[in-house]
Amino acid sequence: MHHPLSLVKNVISVSSGKGGVGKSTIAFHLAHTLIDDHSLRVGLLDADIHGPSLPTLMGLMEKPQIVENKIVPLLKDGLKAMSMGFLVDPQSALIWRGLMVQKAIKQLLFDVEWGNLDVLVIDMPPGTGDIPLTINQLVPLSGGIVVSTSDPLSLVDGVKGVAMLKKMGIPFWGFIENMAHLVCPQCETHISLSHDSLVEKEAVRVGDAFLGSIPFDQGLRFGGAMMASSKDAFKDIVRKVIPLLKQG
Repeated sequence: MHHPLSLVKNVISVSSGKGGVGKSTIAFHLAHTLIDDHSLRVGLLDADIHGPSLPTLMGLMEKPQIVENKIVPLLKDGLKAMSMGFLVDPQSALIWRGLMVQKAIKQLLFDVEWGNLDVLVIDMPPGTGDIPLTINQLVPLSGGIVVSTSDPLSLVDGVKGVAMLKKMGIPFWGFIENMAHLVCPQCETHISLSHDSLVEKEAVRVGDAFLGSIPFDQGLRFGGAMMASSKDAFKDIVRKVIPLLKQG
């Protein structure tokens, strides 16, 4: 009997210090860019037990099938996806703590038939709490990415997430700054939302990688057409991630 993740070449985490910085959206579009631009086999696990985002992002509310005691991930546009939001009533509040949450995370990781994947992206819940700690202990992560805005409160907690990865011996692949600027719809001028990128400054200060900036783009959130600048930004970020992946 093979290990449930033995056919997964790379597991990477996408995390943030605070909620509301667009981490789930970034993870979703990174996964699709890996598929669309590099023809990789990709899975996406929504590890936020209490506030799953993937059903909304994917526009899927159907229940996954169970075959031979394994949950079959939902498949859309080439992406294999699993979320607690596919398994429970989206209107119900999961009032779970401790061991119940850990058991649910183990099921989403190990009771799902992920199959052959080049990359499994794990969309972590915000912060450095029990779920990220459990996953970091259970799964040999190839690397971690931290999403932040240039808001100081977002960044200071994002830095804690980086410290957690490093403390557990997980390679930190770099920061992504989200909602970095607006693009004028008439003239395509970039309008900065802060004087400078605090995220990039922090990366330079401590010698960490800065993977890139994503503009404020409503098309990313509501399933509309992504702006060309957003698409280019994701392409550039993924080009930096590809050399970090295990190919064999």
